[in-house]
Amino acid sequence: MDLTSLFSQAIGFHQGGKLDEAGRLYGEILKQEPGNFTARQLLALVRFQQGENREALEQITAALAIKPDSPEALVTQGNILIKLHRLEEALESFDQAIARKPDYAEALYNRGNCRLYLDRHEDAVADYTSALALQPDYEPALTNRGNALGKLGRFSEALADYEKAQLLRPGDPLALYHRANALKDLQRFADALACYDAALAGDPDFAAAWNNRGSALRELGRPGEALASFDRALALAPGDAAALFHRATLQWTAFERYEPALRDLEKVIALDADYPYARGNLLHLRMYGGDWRDFEEQKALIDQGVRAGKRIVEPFVYQALSDVPEDLEACAKIHAAHYPAGPALWRKGPRPTRKKIRVGYVSGEFRAQATQYLAAGLYERHDRADFEIIAFDNGQSDGSAMRQRLDAAFDRVIDIFPLTDREAAGKILSEGIDIAVNLNGYFGKQRMGVFALRPAPIQVNYLGFPGTLGAPYIDYILADRIVIPDEERRFYSEQVVWLPDCYQVNDDKRIAAGTPPPRAAEGLPEKAFVFCNFNQSYKLTPEMFTHWMRLLKQVEGSVLWLLESNAAFPVHLRLEAERQGVAGARLVFARTKPLDEHLARLSLADLFLDSLPYNAHTTASDALWACVPLLTCRGHAFAGRAAASLLTAAGLPELIAADLGAYEAQALRLAREPELLQDFRDRLAQNRASNPLFDTDRFRRAIEAAYRRMREIAQRGEPPRHFAVLA
Repeated sequence: MDLTSLFSQAIGFHQGGKLDEAGRLYGEILKQEPGNFTARQLLALVRFQQGENREALEQITAALAIKPDSPEALVTQGNILIKLHRLEEALESFDQAIARKPDYAEALYNRGNCRLYLDRHEDAVADYTSALALQPDYEPALTNRGNALGKLGRFSEALADYEKAQLLRPGDPLALYHRANALKDLQRFADALACYDAALAGDPDFAAAWNNRGSALRELGRPGEALASFDRALALAPGDAAALFHRATLQWTAFERYEPALRDLEKVIALDADYPYARGNLLHLRMYGGDWRDFEEQKALIDQGVRAGKRIVEPFVYQALSDVPEDLEACAKIHAAHYPAGPALWRKGPRPTRKKIRVGYVSGEFRAQATQYLAAGLYERHDRADFEIIAFDNGQSDGSAMRQRLDAAFDRVIDIFPLTDREAAGKILSEGIDIAVNLNGYFGKQRMGVFALRPAPIQVNYLGFPGTLGAPYIDYILADRIVIPDEERRFYSEQVVWLPDCYQVNDDKRIAAGTPPPRAAEGLPEKAFVFCNFNQSYKLTPEMFTHWMRLLKQVEGSVLWLLESNAAFPVHLRLEAERQGVAGARLVFARTKPLDEHLARLSLADLFLDSLPYNAHTTASDALWACVPLLTCRGHAFAGRAAASLLTAAGLPELIAADLGAYEAQALRLAREPELLQDFRDRLAQNRASNPLFDTDRFRRAIEAAYRRMREIAQRGEPPRHFAVLA
């Protein structure tokens, strides 16, 4: 058969998808004519389509040896190199193709893909835009530009591209899926859900759509339906790490199903050891349950991952694992990269002159929750002659007495929960907020995406997250000289503002500790010395527990009173106690109670033992308010120094140990010297009304002085800078 006939038949097979036959015939042509460029290039393409990438590269290299300037062959080579994960070489191939043929839309599109894989998202957008200028209906370029815009946090622009792509492919499940993802990113969860449902109507076996549909349902507060959606995704794709990760999160946060959540996270890591945040979440969940298997090994892997720049652990989780300021800052910066600064809504320039400073407190927890138990009195006490105080609520009212108090405390409460980040930021801008205070950081129902759009000239990190946010658009962090000493300010991306006394606000109207119940009602022995710690279980590490067990062994009959965070926690801790030679019955677990009942029972404890690397924060204030002495060890980072700050402000610096050896010795002394312990208890009772820790009005004056100084600096056109507020 002559070459013309062979080519005709080979191309027919190729176009018909019969790749084996096409490859065989291209091979026949090359036997007759080894220097045939077209046959060599097409054979490379067949091998590429068959997934035989190394042979494909050999063939395309041979083709380019024949015709080095072929843009088409250079593009094929680039695509093969992408599959071989040789991205820089692929980029060079696309560059050469475009240099030879600048109006080659396919080359621009593929270079955009390569840049997208290299996380060069702005460059990718530029390439897709150039390709679309040449070929406006180039649907893959529209879709992938949407993907790149999404990576840049430009979700509205991404949605516009997906909608154009959908018009080119009406009813196509993949196009609907991409549009739904953009709607989800814009926090238009109901619209996203409808779009996922439309995609699934066209393709009921679309596993990724079931997974992301579950995420939308979770955000809509429909956890049962979300779980069913994740289950469906995993029935279709059992090895889908994303669906396993999302289901694990839901199993724990919505249903407190500890073991199923653990199994899902373990499967995620078995499938993909570097799946974002999976390893950190797994260790965090194990800590919740007091399961310390391989703790040191897992912590070491997480530390290594942070130092390598990996998304291995979320900043909030890492607070309970690390006390190295450099590592904590690195972790925050890695996470902050997923909330990139968008085009700033606030622009420098003249603003309406007014005397009052408008402060916007942004939180997802304006309800009966720890942050508000601390701060409610501050909102009420703000000097309305100089300040307007507005709440931007990213949560939902729980109808509690605390929520009613908060509604009355603010000048206005503005609901941003149903708004997109841009809409919420626009609301802050339109309210003319001078200082936006981020009360969440990376904790709870956070809205870092709102702050990334810079809706206020001054943006402050305070209270909810004890550490740097690592984000360039957060100007200040409110702290004190104990939690952030001078030599460690360099580990904070924010400018550090030192408040006098203590960084932590406290409410002097908080519920008073009532009459304590009988010890027997709480399962405590009547005559025993009661050590306690009411932190959430994830703050407890094996090292701290070993110190506590040594104390129990040295103080005859003593017990350790802990919060029963979940059903697994007492089981694992009692087993570990037995392993260390302490009867499991000497660990007593308390159920969660309303705050007034909890404060009443707290006084049954003799000594609160603090934890490292994450101290008691609100729980420390609770103990001191209930006049229970608290013993802490000064840590090496903000989260591990909070209790030292509180104790200093409470006038009890003697209860701050320099190291864990001194901590254990001091605890033993207090347990053996009841007069000394009683002296501390008496001092708390006598000085509670006068010490700086619980003087809300004193704190209010300090934080208002900080706010005034921040605005003065900004009004002079100067960049944010470190300063201290004097007492």
